[in-house]
Amino acid sequence: MKKIAFRFLLLVVVALAGISCKDDYVYSDLVQDNRPTVPVTYTGATTYGFDPYYETSIAGGGNIKITLSIPTSSGRTIKEITRVAAGATSINAGTLNTAGNYNTGPIAGNGTTAEFTTTIKDFNTKRPAVPTTPTTPPTGVREIAFIFLVTLDDGTEIRTMPVRIRVLP
Repeated sequence: MKKIAFRFLLLVVVALAGISCKDDYVYSDLVQDNRPTVPVTYTGATTYGFDPYYETSIAGGGNIKITLSIPTSSGRTIKEITRVAAGATSINAGTLNTAGNYNTGPIAGNGTTAEFTTTIKDFNTKRPAVPTTPTTPPTGVREIAFIFLVTLDDGTEIRTMPVRIRVLP
């Protein structure tokens, strides 16, 4: 009988401890989204699936044009694209610090937009270890990625989400 009473008392204590915890929905920096106050989007990119992406084709010259924009309602303008990191689709915000700058210098912004241009040929020169040759059908697509450090007119730095480039035959 003592054993049953002890187990019952233990169960009551555990139940009370579980419902007495206060949940104030205040989370630390480790468990909250890291969203910038001014979002950077990719104008004209397709956003179906994981990261937004643009397409280019080897047959069409392999030109890559990425347009970054911020909302006009933010009251800010893009001063420059300060750093560009490029590589395989596994790049992330840390790559901006470790992979070296893809460009030789900053790219000036134009109001609420900034434009980054390159080619597959230039990418192959700067990142020779990343394959860009499209695979054989049925997929026939190879992907590369870029990520940007954007500086606004007030000095705020924003690390964008990666953008992919689908290289078609």
